[in-house]
Amino acid sequence: MKLSALDSGEPCLKHNCALCCHETKMYLTWLDINRIVKLGYSLRSFAERSEGIWRLKNIGGRCFFLEGSKCKIYKFRPYGCRLYPLVYDQEMKRAKLDNLCPHKEEFIVQGDDLRRLIFVLKILSMGNVFKKSSYIL
Repeated sequence: MKLSALDSGEPCLKHNCALCCHETKMYLTWLDINRIVKLGYSLRSFAERSEGIWRLKNIGGRCFFLEGSKCKIYKFRPYGCRLYPLVYDQEMKRAKLDNLCPHKEEFIVQGDDLRRLIFVLKILSMGNVFKKSSYIL
C-alpha cells in the first residue's frame, strides 16, 4: 500500500471520506481565521467561540465548509485539517494518529508534520486550549 503525506488528503479523496468533517471540534488559530476571512467569509459564519477558543462551526452536524463530501475551502483549510489524522493526546503527552480515522494507516507522518503540529500547539496554547483528552488540531 502506498502511504500518503498528511496534507495530501489522498486517502480521504480516494475513499470519498469526510468523516472527520462531521461533528468536528476543530480548533482555529488566528492564522486560520485570517486566511479564511480573506476568502470573503465572515468570522461568525464559519466559527464559534467556546471557553475562549475559536472552533469550526457545525451546521446540521457537518463542518460549515463541507459540501457533499468535499471541502469548499480545501486549499485554504485550517492547519488542523491539514494535519489530520495526526492529533496530540494530552493524557499520553504525545502525537498520535486519531483512532476515529478509518484510513489512518494510509498516511505517513514525517518530521515536518510533527514540527507543524508543535507550531500549531504553541499558537493554540496562547489561548489556553489544553484541557484534557485528545485534541483534533
